[in-house]
Amino acid sequence: MRGRRIAAWRKVREYAMVARALASTSHPVLAQIIPMRFCNLSCAYCNEYDKVSEPVPLEEMCRRIDHLGRLGTAMIGISGGEPLTHPQLDDIIRRMRRTGAIAGMITNGYLLNVERILRLNEAGLDHLQISIDNLVPDEISKKSLKVLDKKLEMLAEYAEFHVNINSVVGGGFRDPNDALVIGRRALELGFESTIGIIHDGDGQLKPLKADEARVYFAMANRRKTNYAQFDKFQEAIVQGRPNDWRCRAGSRYLYICEDGLVHYCSQQRGYPGVPIAEYTREDLKREFLTAKSCAPNCTIGCVHRISYIDHWRAPQTRMVAPGSGQPLVKIQNS
Repeated sequence: MRGRRIAAWRKVREYAMVARALASTSHPVLAQIIPMRFCNLSCAYCNEYDKVSEPVPLEEMCRRIDHLGRLGTAMIGISGGEPLTHPQLDDIIRRMRRTGAIAGMITNGYLLNVERILRLNEAGLDHLQISIDNLVPDEISKKSLKVLDKKLEMLAEYAEFHVNINSVVGGGFRDPNDALVIGRRALELGFESTIGIIHDGDGQLKPLKADEARVYFAMANRRKTNYAQFDKFQEAIVQGRPNDWRCRAGSRYLYICEDGLVHYCSQQRGYPGVPIAEYTREDLKREFLTAKSCAPNCTIGCVHRISYIDHWRAPQTRMVAPGSGQPLVKIQNS
């Protein structure tokens, strides 16, 4: 009964978030913030982690989250690196909820156990996503169903937050059919199930091979779940075609790195490169109307989904070309 009440209240908050996003363009819908660049794994395709970074101090994380609250951010998601390695993660989630935002997290799941899941419940986490890449760990990825299935069973029994399992294709994995098995297992446990497409080092399109495309469409043609409703953009990616869309990164979607700077996304770090403490509604308005030259071949799903809210309004009258001027901030996987 408690779980059903929490799920019902979360759904009410989500509907209110969508209604507010449709009514006003003056606030970010989703911000992803990095409390920890360090990761306990070393997946070959990932450029978003290192092995040396210290956690961002709690006081600084709270200040950044409060700035997101000042901008009226509707959802705040934690990613990394691996956020579960941050020693004060529960307090960070509580601070996110205190702003009124829906609180989410992306994790590799390795550090989950029953005690940790209960703590996440208590902190007020709303959404958790685990990416599982293959059935058995290999040199490309350690995020395998073999390693994580017991963690998924724990989540099914104890989690009061929504869980999405994201499988991927296009990353050089040995058998793309693994994604089908992972997706079936997620649904069997009562979780959401989505599929993503691995991008190149700049977040740009890498067309799928024939067997990878077949698996993608098999996954996409299953019963539609909440997140999967907004994945039509991936059909063009599968076929190697650009998408015609209005990227609202820097406005409706913000990416805040471990240094507290606002970037368009995880793959275009360096633009606009403004500290979140100095980011204003004028910045949001400017970026809402700014077209990004990287958009046609972009595969960054979270930006596509959030931008879809505003696909019908405000033609973009400015243009920037990330990657052609000042260099992006590159993270060294050392």
